[in-house]
Amino acid sequence: MVSVIGMGVIDVDRFIADGFVKLERAVPPEVGAAARTLLWRQIGLSPQDPSGWKKPVVWAADLTGEGPFGEILRSARLAEALDEICGPGGWIPRGALGMVPIRFPHPEPADDRGWHIDANAAQPDGGYLCSGKPETMLLLTLLSDVGPDDAPTRIRIGSHRDTAAVMADRVLDPFEAGPLVDAASSHRPLAHATGRPGDMYLVHPFTVHAADEHRGHEPRFMSQAPVLLTEPPTPKGNNALSQALTAST
Repeated sequence: MVSVIGMGVIDVDRFIADGFVKLERAVPPEVGAAARTLLWRQIGLSPQDPSGWKKPVVWAADLTGEGPFGEILRSARLAEALDEICGPGGWIPRGALGMVPIRFPHPEPADDRGWHIDANAAQPDGGYLCSGKPETMLLLTLLSDVGPDDAPTRIRIGSHRDTAAVMADRVLDPFEAGPLVDAASSHRPLAHATGRPGDMYLVHPFTVHAADEHRGHEPRFMSQAPVLLTEPPTPKGNNALSQALTAST
């Protein structure tokens, strides 16, 4: 494996070791803020009126890839980072940013904070399951300021190797895979996906992660999107996705 630290937009060696990497300023913060403004309109709530924040999570989405969402998707820094991780031609550009869970300060946290990996393999019926041969990786895009108390996604550092060991050639429902990868990776230290609007996290498909309780004061906006891969990572592959499976613990 050849180290590429300092040669690209991300620390590829860190991605291989940890199973995720932060890409700062994939787009300027004002682009993330513009996307957030559109999402406020979509959900019919106001950043100036906390009395309307009655649920711990409200789901929104970008399904068109227009305006600031398209600017995020067309980020040259994102494309370079994905090339560094997946290899040129190893990923398929997205047409929309996808689902956006908006997490609000709330006395009763949402019951959706279990440890899991995302469903990563398409099925003939149009659904997705968790597979030992993943077809996607995860892209998290921050659209608001996210500090330690603002419900940042929790990430188990190095857990991608635990998942690789227990998933092997299995194909499981996400509700079956969740407890399996949780138990296998419970010893791992934690990181939190904090940052500014326009920052991104590129996450290995096997990295175990979970939502967090919102203990802050301002709603957290973050999109979570699968990036389609042209081929699953394997221990014999030569890109960072594959090298992460064979890196030492």
